[in-house]
Amino acid sequence: MKDFDLLSTVEYGGCSAKLPAAKLSEALSGLTSTPHPDLLVNTDTHDDAGVFKISDELALIQTTDFFPPICSDPYEFGQIAAANALSDVYAMGGRVLSALNIITFPANVSLDILKEILRGGIDKLIEAGGVMMGGHTIVDEVPKYGMAVTGTVNPSKIIKNSEAKPGDVLILTKPIGAGIIMAGKRINEIDDEKYNTVLRSMKQLNKGGAEIMQKYDVKCATDITGFGLAGHALKIALASNVSLKIYPEKVPLFDGTLELAQLGCLPGACFRNMEYITNYSEFDPKISVDYKMIICDAQTSGGLLMCCDQNKTENILKDLWHFGFKHSKIIGCVQENTNKKLQFISE
Repeated sequence: MKDFDLLSTVEYGGCSAKLPAAKLSEALSGLTSTPHPDLLVNTDTHDDAGVFKISDELALIQTTDFFPPICSDPYEFGQIAAANALSDVYAMGGRVLSALNIITFPANVSLDILKEILRGGIDKLIEAGGVMMGGHTIVDEVPKYGMAVTGTVNPSKIIKNSEAKPGDVLILTKPIGAGIIMAGKRINEIDDEKYNTVLRSMKQLNKGGAEIMQKYDVKCATDITGFGLAGHALKIALASNVSLKIYPEKVPLFDGTLELAQLGCLPGACFRNMEYITNYSEFDPKISVDYKMIICDAQTSGGLLMCCDQNKTENILKDLWHFGFKHSKIIGCVQENTNKKLQFISE
């Protein structure tokens, strides 16, 4: 088992394996959610999860996420895939209740590998305070793992991607550049210390971020995953009918990200996400091509992008740093709707 490398089974993994955002939007176009008076969040705004009201005090958050291996070690892969799936509940301001495993696995690979993947996922779910209820497994040449997750939230405290207001300040809780660092590792252009820093970040739950958002009555947020910082920011802008001003050079980056981008070490997802946002975006001419690509880099189990009351940002940042989100930073603001939904400004 120790000699088996999960990355040997895939060309690309993690959230970079998502269907491109433009294609997904095309596929969903014209489809409507099942109408129901208690369906509080559906697919209309492309939010992180669906929310169904059970009572005046309780709503269920439901989401699912799975992907091919993002790293070599099966236990770490299980942890990261679970943290990523759980993150959608946290992005909605909820608490994790339960989960079901979703897995595909090759018939000719040792079941010890499967067991380690599942063990990693279950351990991360336990850390989140959730209960594992079972799951489903099918045979496939490429292993894939994730979870269908149920969480809970008070219906009056749901955090949506459609509630950004002009004047809100944008806070990002984790660095970006994970996809670029993973690509650099594959070609031996990044050292183990920088690589392991990214793995630790991907394994970090966004649970503390959700608790802080509820403490300060944050109404709008999303988590940053396969569509990159720019793609998920665009989802907020479209759902909220606002424009976002973002300063790419202020965005926290994983150590080594900029250098790899300058070398041209750019995963395909960077280009797919750039294609998605281009018609909605305005770039300051001073912003380099490298930073343009970095803000489109697909993240796996990335941080939360919060739209916060400017009078609360200082305390929110202090709490985030205290909870271990030491790279949390203000990266922009929300403004009135303009012709371009995203405006990227140089410092």
